[in-house]
Amino acid sequence: MRLVRLGAPGGLENIKLIEEDHPKPRPGELLVRIRASSLNFHDDMVVLGKIPCADGRIPMTDGAGEVISAGENVDEFKVGDNVVSSFWPYWLGGEMTPATRRDIPGDSIDGYAREYACMPAHAFTKAPAGYTHLEAATLPCAGVTAWRGLVVCGQVKLCDTVLILGTGGVSMFALQFAKAAGARVIATSSSDEKLEKLKRLGADAVINYKAVPNWGKKVKDLTDGRGVDHVIEVGGPGTLMQSIAACRTGGHIALIGVLTGFAGELVIPALFSNQIRTSGISIGSRADQEDMIRAITANRLKPIIDRQFPLQEIVAAFKYFESQKHFGKVCLQL
Repeated sequence: MRLVRLGAPGGLENIKLIEEDHPKPRPGELLVRIRASSLNFHDDMVVLGKIPCADGRIPMTDGAGEVISAGENVDEFKVGDNVVSSFWPYWLGGEMTPATRRDIPGDSIDGYAREYACMPAHAFTKAPAGYTHLEAATLPCAGVTAWRGLVVCGQVKLCDTVLILGTGGVSMFALQFAKAAGARVIATSSSDEKLEKLKRLGADAVINYKAVPNWGKKVKDLTDGRGVDHVIEVGGPGTLMQSIAACRTGGHIALIGVLTGFAGELVIPALFSNQIRTSGISIGSRADQEDMIRAITANRLKPIIDRQFPLQEIVAAFKYFESQKHFGKVCLQL
C-alpha cells in the first residue's frame, strides 16, 4: 500500500511517500481502505513540526473509506460499510476525561495518509448516507468541532444570531448548522470575493475585517446594539477581544482556534461584566459525531470543499492550505 511518513523534526521537506504491506485486523479492529482525508490546522501544525511527534509518523487526523475486513468481536460494522474516523478514538461519549483524551490519529498514533488502516472499531462511525468518501472525510475534525461548539455547548436555537470568523472548514460547517437551526449568521472575511460566496451560502450579513478593523462594534450595530448570541472563535488572541465586543450580555463564545497565535492580552472584566460564557472546544466525542451525522442526513447538508489533491501531491496540498486561499475544506484523494 502507499502511505506517507513524516520524518522528525517535521517540515514539508520531511514528508515521504513510500510503499509498505498493509496491516491485518486483530480482534475488535477494522481494516479500512482509506479513500480520502482532509487537511486541518492541527495536521498543518504536525507536519511543520510545531506539534512534535515520533519519527516516521503517518500524518492526517481525518480518514474515510470502506470496511475491507473485520476482526473477531466486531458486530457494529460489516464488509462494504462506508465509514469515517473519529478524532478521539477513545472518547466515546459524555464529557472528556483524562482517560479518553488520548491517541490522536496523525499525532500520537499513525493517521490516515495511507491506503489501508487498522484501528479499533470504535475509532469509526458510519458515514452519512449518500456522502462520497471525500465529503465524509471533512467531518471528524472540522464538522464535529463546529457541531460541539454551536449545538452541544452553545445550545443554538431558532432566531439566535451567530458570528463566524473566516471561511475555513469549521466556520463553513458552523454556517450550515446555524442556518439549519433557524439562526441568523454574520460572517467575516478579508476577501470581498469570499464574502459574496458567504452570502450565497446563506450568511445574512458580512463584514470585511480589514476594511472594518473594529468589527466587533460593527457586529453590535448589525444587531441593533444587542450583540450576537454565539461566536465561533477560531482566530485566538488576535480576534478574541473583538469577539467579546460583538457578543451580547450573557452570550456564548466557543473557543476553538489559535490561527493568530497562542497567547495575547485578555481584558478579564470584559468577560465577567457581560456574563459571557466561554467553552473550550477540543473537537468532540464519537457520540457527538453520530448526532451530527444524523442532523446532516435530516437536513441534507453537504460540506464545502474547495480543492482536492492526490496523495502524492500532499506537499502541494499543505502549501495551498497554508496560503489561506481556500474557501471550505482542502482534501486528499487516495
